Amino acid sequence: MRSFRKSAILIATAAIGIGLTVTGCSSSGGRSAEEQPQGASGSGGKAVSTPRMKIAMVTHSGEGDTFWDIVQSGAKQAAAKDNVEFLYSANKEGKEQAQLVQAAIDQKVDGIVVTLAKPEAVKDVVAKAVKAGIPVVTINSGAQFSEEIGALGHIGQDEKVAGEAVGEELNARGRKKAVCVIHEQGNVSLEERCAGVRKTFRGTVENLNVEGTNMPASTSSVEAKLQADKGIDAIVTLGAPFAAASVKAKEGSGSRAEVDTFDLNAEVVKRLKADEVGFAVDQQPYLQGYLAIDELWLNKTNGNVIGGGKPVLTGPAIVTADDVPQLEEYTARGTR
Repeated sequence: MRSFRKSAILIATAAIGIGLTVTGCSSSGGRSAEEQPQGASGSGGKAVSTPRMKIAMVTHSGEGDTFWDIVQSGAKQAAAKDNVEFLYSANKEGKEQAQLVQAAIDQKVDGIVVTLAKPEAVKDVVAKAVKAGIPVVTINSGAQFSEEIGALGHIGQDEKVAGEAVGEELNARGRKKAVCVIHEQGNVSLEERCAGVRKTFRGTVENLNVEGTNMPASTSSVEAKLQADKGIDAIVTLGAPFAAASVKAKEGSGSRAEVDTFDLNAEVVKRLKADEVGFAVDQQPYLQGYLAIDELWLNKTNGNVIGGGKPVLTGPAIVTADDVPQLEEYTARGTR
């Protein structure tokens, strides 16, 4: 597993060693904190004695995106440890996501975790939360907008660096022509990933927009592209569920292109093992959820700010079939 980092941005190394315990939390979807393995995070220490908090997480997740189940797993584990009531909601549309943030403000939560995939749609309401005295941590998307809206900090990967790492890996594998599959138009992080690939890849890169909420349609779009251009020798998907769809599209088109993907889940690990996927880029979504809740708790109880307000990196790391034996255990329990 190889990591790619910018030295100017701090790496996530703190807040995980705090004692782990099971305390109730609420959410929808994903595995509950009680189901998490006791060794997943923390050291199994005593319960915290701090007052009960309520923290809302609002993301841009589309229906059925397993990535966000892993983020929630980390958030729920930290919430259980920190005596936090955890509230989760999501909508892939920016306008609706902004309404969910407003709902959290109306509930007078003690903190908000939010993604900035579509910053123009949500930045005003997030700034409103900050003005109302509700601390905010941004995760996953839109790191460059986090400071502007007054967030404590951002936790995630640098998407351009991640894209550049993919371009370099494609070069090492001798690829010449790649298609970058964008499953959500207007998502700034996805666009940054493809731009990063284009920056370092010595071959050519073409973006392909697909209907991410309709997997059969996405598969058909990739298959049609491969049939129309036999020169494509690399398919780069920007989310784990689309790797499997692209493997199917590759088979349907008769293409010999290698399928590579951003993000990791149990299905991707399975396909890495079967040599159906060449490599994956892991941004550790479990860590994003865990650290976001922990940062808000630490800020409330001890005035801490992880990373001094600068973005805290959770990735990227290039994962290949060589990493499968270790990853199978973690993905099976929903923490990687």
